[in-house]
Amino acid sequence: MRINTNYLQLQDSYLFSFIAQRVSEFKQQHPQKNIIRLGIGDVTLPLVPAVVEAMHKAVSEMGSADTFKGYGEEQGYGFLREAICDYYAGKGVLLDKNEVFISDGAKSDLGNILDIFDVNNTVVIPDPVYPVYVDTNIMTGRKINFVNGSVENSFLPLPDENTEGDIVYLCSPNNPTGAVYTKEQLQLWVDWALERQAVILFDSAYEVFVQDPNLPTSIFQIPGAKQCAIEFCSLSKTAGFTGTRCGYTVIPQALVRDSVPLNKLWLRRQTTKFNGVSYIVQRGAEAIFTETGLRQIKEQIQYYLGNARLMADTLTELGIWFTGGKNSPYLWLKCPNNMSSWEFFDFLLTQGNIVGTPGAGFGANGEGFFRLSAFGNQDNVAEAMERMKKIL
Repeated sequence: MRINTNYLQLQDSYLFSFIAQRVSEFKQQHPQKNIIRLGIGDVTLPLVPAVVEAMHKAVSEMGSADTFKGYGEEQGYGFLREAICDYYAGKGVLLDKNEVFISDGAKSDLGNILDIFDVNNTVVIPDPVYPVYVDTNIMTGRKINFVNGSVENSFLPLPDENTEGDIVYLCSPNNPTGAVYTKEQLQLWVDWALERQAVILFDSAYEVFVQDPNLPTSIFQIPGAKQCAIEFCSLSKTAGFTGTRCGYTVIPQALVRDSVPLNKLWLRRQTTKFNGVSYIVQRGAEAIFTETGLRQIKEQIQYYLGNARLMADTLTELGIWFTGGKNSPYLWLKCPNNMSSWEFFDFLLTQGNIVGTPGAGFGANGEGFFRLSAFGNQDNVAEAMERMKKIL
């Protein structure tokens, strides 16, 4: 027996686990301190009434022999996949329900999708980046080429003649930077992928935060994308499903490599390794896409964007460079006074009792930057911004 030694190449601790440990140690030493957490991107508002009502109804159905559900449809129940197709139609994107796969969230699918690709494929990943993209490829031993995000390109790297790879991860609105690609910029990536027969893995977990109607919320709004892209979306931030767990992955039938539709491969993988999301959760997810559900989650999104505006106003007042916050729940700021990411983390924690996320945890190009999350209580966010004004 031999272990997968690729795991030994990973950092000792997942970024957010390490942050939690540091905060816990500080809290033990200073139990009287009121710590405000603006770091990890967990939501704080409860599930909207439309979702709760639908889930209550589904629980009752599971308690009756006439309406009880056992194993569900392999890709997810048709009612939810059809609701998602209708949602995409509102974006001008036409999908067949067999192109939609229901999952327990985007994080697992973003890692598991690698099962259908050869281990010798080279992966292109932006830096800074959501750590899961990097770690899941290290686990499988794939070669990774990074494309650099920076202040100069507004943390929206684009392909050039030196960009080489078979699979590319894109996230827009971006985690951690909050930056959003334009249609023209995404077209450059799609054209690059089509020319090289590469595949784009597009993470749209934060698409519902996009307020500018000129910005894309799906890669499939870009001509040619159905021939080269897979889209992942989580309902965690869309509707507060971080603890409920549901998302979806879209693989168009037109996406074919080595004469094989990737949709077929993913279906085979999922039917072998995944038993689906519970009926109760899927009924709750379906309610998101009703007229009432969409109105209710929009109110929650505006609540979080209100937090982001408060943070943006504070950073502007303090003269601190940042991006994000307008079409994203994240703000990505340059650490003041030339502090490193972890120096600023410790400064905020010890002097302001505020927790954020060091940019260095998202890659080499994140050093010297810092992420703030708008997924907090508004009163706490307001208090945190007042503290920042006092210490900065």
